[in-house]
Amino acid sequence: MRDHHEFSVDAARAAAADDALDAWMAEFLASPGSDNAELAEILRDRELWWLGPLLLPIDRLHRLAGPPGHPVLTEVDEGWWRDDVGALGERISAGWEPPPLVVTHRDRQLVVEDGNHRIEAIRQAGGDEAWAIVGFEEQVERDRYATSSLIDGGRSLIDSAT
Repeated sequence: MRDHHEFSVDAARAAAADDALDAWMAEFLASPGSDNAELAEILRDRELWWLGPLLLPIDRLHRLAGPPGHPVLTEVDEGWWRDDVGALGERISAGWEPPPLVVTHRDRQLVVEDGNHRIEAIRQAGGDEAWAIVGFEEQVERDRYATSSLIDGGRSLIDSAT
């Protein structure tokens, strides 16, 4: 990776070009702000094959928590979100691009492992897509989606996740 302390979409692209997206993901999750080193270890132990960053529709991502009417495990009211979601939304509205989400492809679903607050901030700012890196259980599965995303902008990944 060119800059180990940068956790932008561009830094994720550079890591992917260097075949180091798994290391980028682990460093990002362990960094201040994410503070999720335990999740990084869990995902590294699963030995996933990473792809991305990909621009994904947020309404197709299966989230731990989110607003009613979205694919979430737990529906929550607008007032539940941490105070910083509003501030993140304001930064996004002003042109800031948040770090990519960390997503896994499981059981034909895109499951958000890290990024529920970023998704909510994007949604509150009026956005409907988010950059993500996606982990796959099998290399052949990742490669199939990588090939199809070159052809159709990643829509086959989304179509197969429903």
